Amino acid sequence: MKLQDLASHVSSEFEKLYGRPPRWIAAAPGRVNIIGEHTDYNDGFVLPMAIEYYSVMAADRPVDGREVITLRSTLEAEVATIDLTRPVRPAAPKWGNYPRGVVAGFQERGIQPGGLDVLLHSTVPLGSGLSSSAALEVCTATLLEAVTGTTLDPVEKALLCQKAEHDFAGVPCGIMDQFISALGREGHLLLLDCRPRTTELVPMSDPSVALLIINTNVKHELSGGEYAERRAQCEEAARNLGVESLRDVTAVQLEAGKSKISETVYRRARHVIGEIGRTVDAVGSVRQSDWPAVGQLMYASHAALRDDYEVSCEELDVVVEIAEAIGERGGVYGCRMTGGGFGGCCVALVKASAVEDISKKIAADYKARTGIAATIFASRPAAGATVVKG
Repeated sequence: MKLQDLASHVSSEFEKLYGRPPRWIAAAPGRVNIIGEHTDYNDGFVLPMAIEYYSVMAADRPVDGREVITLRSTLEAEVATIDLTRPVRPAAPKWGNYPRGVVAGFQERGIQPGGLDVLLHSTVPLGSGLSSSAALEVCTATLLEAVTGTTLDPVEKALLCQKAEHDFAGVPCGIMDQFISALGREGHLLLLDCRPRTTELVPMSDPSVALLIINTNVKHELSGGEYAERRAQCEEAARNLGVESLRDVTAVQLEAGKSKISETVYRRARHVIGEIGRTVDAVGSVRQSDWPAVGQLMYASHAALRDDYEVSCEELDVVVEIAEAIGERGGVYGCRMTGGGFGGCCVALVKASAVEDISKKIAADYKARTGIAATIFASRPAAGATVVKG
């Protein structure tokens, strides 16, 4: 569903629920990361794109004038409320903590949103590694910008949303997801250098290729500790190697310092250092439309995530194996898991002319091998957060 149609649908649902049309509608996209996984919190490079799947919020002032934000969702039965007369703290229901953290971030900046009736709808699959949480946070921030007449610098907005996820959801995420949701541009990938937090748009307009997103429909829970453990292991590697972050370590230096770290921590660092290099190489190949080269870098990324970082799972590996078996002759250049791992999605770079055949083949083989039905869709690079109405 195109964004304008999605906004119309949410507007209609808001009116059914609250008895009046919304005054504001804001949207923010999910994302797929082409390459550069688990590098963002190591000051490295990432190469995501915004996808044509969105969190959308419709809102109006409450008729009773109360200083309360009432959040309803088409996907959740429980209503979340934020009492603005008290300090905003994490609370039940859990899904409401993402918007709560954003509201708290605005208040810390002296920006008071005032009471709101809100309806949330999202087409970003939950728990799939496509950043439904960042889309929700950035959508909330974009709505609050519209409501208050305040425009934050997009980088500041992304960092505010990242802090909301850290403080209110308890997930020590990097900065990629919020950055691409806030700063994405249609027809472009976004190269993000996570150390200075600078971005560079990378055109992705070749009509002969497409990006397929294959949702394994195996869900993960990132606050279960695995993500935080990997991050701590990277910090341990950097500390023992005497650097600020793994961004500062070359492959040669890692080998020279191998005795200073455990075998597990060494493998975590080897993935990160290799992935930073793969991401830089991929940007050059995208600019040259060298799709076979991009594809090989994607396969190498998956292998390192599977073997060194150990964040893949059987279902993700099966998708990549099926893609490799189809091969370039069948229209697949490359495939890898994307997102935090432990389930979620793979992304495949494919020939546009073969999207339908490849989708059918992956779906059939995946179902045969796992007993699970995958959800497969193609997306072009989409625009970042926007105010649709207001």
